[in-house]
Amino acid sequence: MTQLEMARANIISPQMEFVAQREGLDAEYIRQGVADGTIVIPANIKHTNLSPCGIGKGLATKVNANIGTSSDFGDINTELEKLRVAIEAGADAVMDLSTSGDISAIRRAIIAASPAPIGTVPIYQAGIKAIDTHGAIVKMTVDDLFASIEEHIRDGVDFITVHCGVTSGAIARLRQQGRVADVVSRGGAFLIGWIIHNESENPLYEHYDRLLEMCREFDVTLSLGDGMRPGSLADATDRAQVEELLVIGELVERAQQAGVQAMVEGPGHLPLNQIEANVQMEKSVCKGAPFYVLGPIVTDVGAGYDHITGAIGGAIAAAAGTDFLCYVTPAEHLSLPDPEDVRQGVIASRIAAHAGDIAKGVKGALQWDRDMSVARKELDWEEQARLALDPERSRLVHNKQHVTAGSACSMCGKYCAMELVREYLGTPAPKC
Repeated sequence: MTQLEMARANIISPQMEFVAQREGLDAEYIRQGVADGTIVIPANIKHTNLSPCGIGKGLATKVNANIGTSSDFGDINTELEKLRVAIEAGADAVMDLSTSGDISAIRRAIIAASPAPIGTVPIYQAGIKAIDTHGAIVKMTVDDLFASIEEHIRDGVDFITVHCGVTSGAIARLRQQGRVADVVSRGGAFLIGWIIHNESENPLYEHYDRLLEMCREFDVTLSLGDGMRPGSLADATDRAQVEELLVIGELVERAQQAGVQAMVEGPGHLPLNQIEANVQMEKSVCKGAPFYVLGPIVTDVGAGYDHITGAIGGAIAAAAGTDFLCYVTPAEHLSLPDPEDVRQGVIASRIAAHAGDIAKGVKGALQWDRDMSVARKELDWEEQARLALDPERSRLVHNKQHVTAGSACSMCGKYCAMELVREYLGTPAPKC
């Protein structure tokens, strides 16, 4: 039985128990959320070293880190190092998006090394194999695509991105729209080329029941991909994007009816004033299925700092009800991220996720900030570091300038407001 099937049979699985303890919630709440489709627990039965993670309504907003080789750079060692950095920085899940080297060996090594859920986009490998075998992505067969999906599933991948909503109808909307940036989804581009060249419907849509059977066997969660996501603010919330979302809403229901967990991917590039509406639209169309967004990126001109543009959008999206943030790194739009880019991307998205959790009233979120405020008042620097999202950096920054006297930091020195007011009010001295 899948997590969804167990939940609907009123069975609380070990994974649900684990998630409940991690979230500080009652296990029955988790079971009911999984049964309703508002919570997913990506947990492939073949991923034996997994620490289960819950994503969805009422839970802390989770953060995903994308790693993987490109056609220009990367191997098993580089990606395992990125995985280590991502987990160390606090990523809740990791996606391997490798497109070069021994893709299968890289994926298997990442799964074996990761306690966090692992996601992939199987069409990448299918398309690359089609180039090697047939000379072009568009010559990929339906069986080629499903063979790649099956390989990923059997290897232990916990969730897969599949662009099932990139249909002929969505492509027609795209043609009519006249976008500035057309399509920025790599998986979406592969499928658009295939559909147009072969004059056939998207095989992931046409053979969706086949996909569901494969996922159900190993309890793999579907991440229904947004192949039509906007890659420019000028293209945000347009007909092609909405057309795809409407199809995905139907596919979420079909997945749940088949006992397969499903979450929904979203944009992309969005101006600030459209983020909340996009979240509400997804929640309505997809009946509360967990929402997973890339950023969203709120301005197109932040090259080199897109971990910041993504964190701004991510905080607003999380506060509005988004459940899962895909990080954006400083390298976005410019190059393949290195380990330091990965670290910065994870931390930026974790800040955004936590800010959203405070607004949503997630259990324990505001208390964490209150504890930090108490430590600051007491000038307890070690406790401040312990409570920080990035303890190592907190200690590094605090210690980089020598403090000549007192307990304050070098920002205010002997004119620390908290020390001065404590003296005026006659409150107790700090612990350290």
